[in-house]
Amino acid sequence: MKRKITYCIKAGKAICFLLLLCNFHSKAQNVTATINTGKTNDPIQPYFYGMFTELLSNMYEKGMWSEMLSDRKFFYPVNSSERLVPQNTKRNFNRWRLIGGDEVVTMDTKKAYVGKHSPEVKLTSSPQGIQQTGMAFRKGKKYTGYIILAASPGAKVKVSLVWGTNAGDRQTISLNTLTANYVKYPLTFTAGGDVEAGKLEITGTGKGSFHIGVVSLMPADNVKGFRKDIVDVLKQLHSGIYRWPGGNMTADYDWRDGIGDRDKRAPRYEYAWKTVEYNDVGLSEFMDLTKLLGIDPYICVNAGLGDAYSAAQEVQYCNGAVTTPMGKLRAAYGHPAPYKINLWGIGNEMYGEWQIGHMSIEHYSIKHNMFAEAMRAQDPTIKLVASGATLFETNTTARHHRKPLPAKIPYAYGSPEDWSGNLLKNSSDYFDYLAEHVYPVFTQAFNVDSQAFVNSNDPLIDRVRRVPNRIKGMAEAWDVYLKRMPEIKDKHIKFALDEWAVGGQPAERMLGAAEGLNEIFRHSDIIYMCNFTAATANVAFNQTDATLSNIGELFKLYHDHFGTIPVQVTGNSPQHEVKGTVGVDKPAVSSGSDTYPLDVVAALSADKKKLTVAIVNPTETDKQIDLNFTGMQLGNTVSYWSIIPPNTAAQNRAGQAPVVTVTPGQITGVPKSFKAAPLSVSIYEFMVN
Repeated sequence: MKRKITYCIKAGKAICFLLLLCNFHSKAQNVTATINTGKTNDPIQPYFYGMFTELLSNMYEKGMWSEMLSDRKFFYPVNSSERLVPQNTKRNFNRWRLIGGDEVVTMDTKKAYVGKHSPEVKLTSSPQGIQQTGMAFRKGKKYTGYIILAASPGAKVKVSLVWGTNAGDRQTISLNTLTANYVKYPLTFTAGGDVEAGKLEITGTGKGSFHIGVVSLMPADNVKGFRKDIVDVLKQLHSGIYRWPGGNMTADYDWRDGIGDRDKRAPRYEYAWKTVEYNDVGLSEFMDLTKLLGIDPYICVNAGLGDAYSAAQEVQYCNGAVTTPMGKLRAAYGHPAPYKINLWGIGNEMYGEWQIGHMSIEHYSIKHNMFAEAMRAQDPTIKLVASGATLFETNTTARHHRKPLPAKIPYAYGSPEDWSGNLLKNSSDYFDYLAEHVYPVFTQAFNVDSQAFVNSNDPLIDRVRRVPNRIKGMAEAWDVYLKRMPEIKDKHIKFALDEWAVGGQPAERMLGAAEGLNEIFRHSDIIYMCNFTAATANVAFNQTDATLSNIGELFKLYHDHFGTIPVQVTGNSPQHEVKGTVGVDKPAVSSGSDTYPLDVVAALSADKKKLTVAIVNPTETDKQIDLNFTGMQLGNTVSYWSIIPPNTAAQNRAGQAPVVTVTPGQITGVPKSFKAAPLSVSIYEFMVN
């Protein structure tokens, strides 16, 4: 190295300039990754691409499920009040409204068809009744449904689909032969125009009154009650497994409310999310969905307000022979053959004060073991997931606690706050997999001195590390557990990452999910399953259209093109540290490959005839990386597939041409250096000779 020092003296003052000239390199050293196929990890399982679902709008209701009407079983009184009691936090919820004054409708508790009451409409010579608006109709599209009515002699009822303000902008079905008993009447409409806020009107004339038991309206092309367009999108992902029914609501959900005649399943208030569960999607409907998508079911039982007996009965209902009491009931409801559900979770986030039925780890270990014994007694072949949480999870979620914290954060291994550690100590014979949830604080970092998450003003490249850092932290926690309890090694327990999510702008979410998948693949030896929050995040949809979202394009890219057997990737540029606290929101050693600012993973195909390399560029500038390969000889053609959003805000929208898609291509010859476009995720495929 040659150094040249120039001294300048001016006006009696000395100003020193030091110029450092580097003659041995004309440019900085390139980032390099070395892919070594001689060092492999456990195979990537189909369940790594699994999804989480919850009976919460808009996952099923006004989401995957086709029902267009809100409150079709009349949980709420029909009146002119602007306030719902109890409150309903659901989005896209439409109220039934009166056609006439408040005196038109009485909520009859004595002749309720389902639930605690049904609307009774008083009749006069003028049409009176109820209506619901807010539904999107498309010209020429058919809609089918039914209405269940009971009426006084001579009553006449009309049901109208309305798509405009003119007198002719409607189709009306007249029901003139009604009985005093509830009867189901089919409805079929064809919309005569396009509208975003169409109506369904139910009116009557005559003397006396008529009761409305239940109403339903769906697009005629629904598939077993599910939206065909959304099912067609989700099919493309081959997600492996879906988790159901949640989530926070699991702790006060009774599975028995969701079986049998769908119209006779009473709506129940759901206290976790402060909303109403209509029980239209129950066990049989969820199982229909898994068959439509070609995936496996993962059922979570209620270990909050629920009990071991009820959980065991649920296992018997799903898996028991038709000669068992619950198997006989299942057959009576139309499914004689057992569902043969293999994977079951016991509870959800039971460590959290926000969870209904929350209790101490000492008590929960006892309850978990009781559940496991009762459920395995019904089917010894099932696999169980414990409601776990490493210290990384309990340290992060402590911000939600309402009571004073028992100790300073980070909590210590072996403390009562070490939920997973205590489950491994007290219950490891009673589960096969240990749940972990990854919901980082994306825009803040934990500060030990203030004992709080504070705004970090991280650049994009650091924000997308939040998810992989949490996954790496989970892996570090496992190493600690093995050292503290070496006896668990032979039990072959693995993590079930059955909820994980990303945040930020659309491109940021996509990049965070990509780096999350990369980190999951690096720890394939300790992970059994992953369930992304949520399945519907893969779909950009509105009331009438659906397409793959940015996240959906990403999951499809990885499933379709990334390999199965992870191989070692080393590099010359370690990931830099992000803000935060080890044990809370960052691991001791940063996640990611040593290829900063890029993130790289590689895997062989199952037959080892192909090598795939995924490269993520979480920056807004072009980057270069050199790839070296050891342990193999490569062919002369490279195929690739890339997702390159035009900017951080770009996202696919329902009813519009997608702007974030997978672009394929080929390269002749294997170049030394590869270019990573801004905000991009690319998978390269090399043939192995």
